[in-house]
Amino acid sequence: MKRIGLIGGMSWESSALYYSLINGLVKERLGGTHSARCILTSVDFADIEVLQFSGDWEEAGRLLALEAQGLEAAGADFLVLCTNTMHRVVREIREAVGIPLLHIGDVVSREVLNAGLGTVALLGTAFTMEQPFYRNFISAYGIDVLVPPEAERAAVHRVIYEELVLGVVSDESRQDLTGIIADLVGRGAQGVILGCTELELLIGQGDSPVPVFPTTRLHAVAAVDEALR
Repeated sequence: MKRIGLIGGMSWESSALYYSLINGLVKERLGGTHSARCILTSVDFADIEVLQFSGDWEEAGRLLALEAQGLEAAGADFLVLCTNTMHRVVREIREAVGIPLLHIGDVVSREVLNAGLGTVALLGTAFTMEQPFYRNFISAYGIDVLVPPEAERAAVHRVIYEELVLGVVSDESRQDLTGIIADLVGRGAQGVILGCTELELLIGQGDSPVPVFPTTRLHAVAAVDEALR
């Protein structure tokens, strides 16, 4: 079994879900008392959040590249960046290490294509929905990407940063997001990418009339596939 290097803490709420999913999947596939061989480094999200909101992606990339180098030195065979938004700096991380990084965008794009869909809605932080790094990555697979209008983007962003990263799961916010999803389906979305690793703490398949693509779970499954390959 390969050793997975997890770059977590963004936020720790979703990193805990990664750890639980990965170990549960290994146990499910191998049975008995099996668990994953993994190393987790967890950053202080408050530091990263400041850099996000100030637009200092260069420094954020430098910090996460250092974490990646530490995982490589500790014996990780490949890396999993446990966040969607910080794939904004994936190039900096890859250039800093000699081991592969399993890109969350590759994972979710393949799942969308496997489902036979051509147009999906993207929910996530404002950075993920508004900046081109994530939308363009998925579009390169030939998939059309829809995002909510400005006011709805702000609402999703608020739920993530003011609730989910703090461990708050609100029925009211779930209703708000299901309404946003319904609007996007009305605009032609055939599926919904939960493009923030915290969103699946709030939204599931039962909250959407079209297929939901939970990036945390899909990324964890791909990590286990790679670890057991």
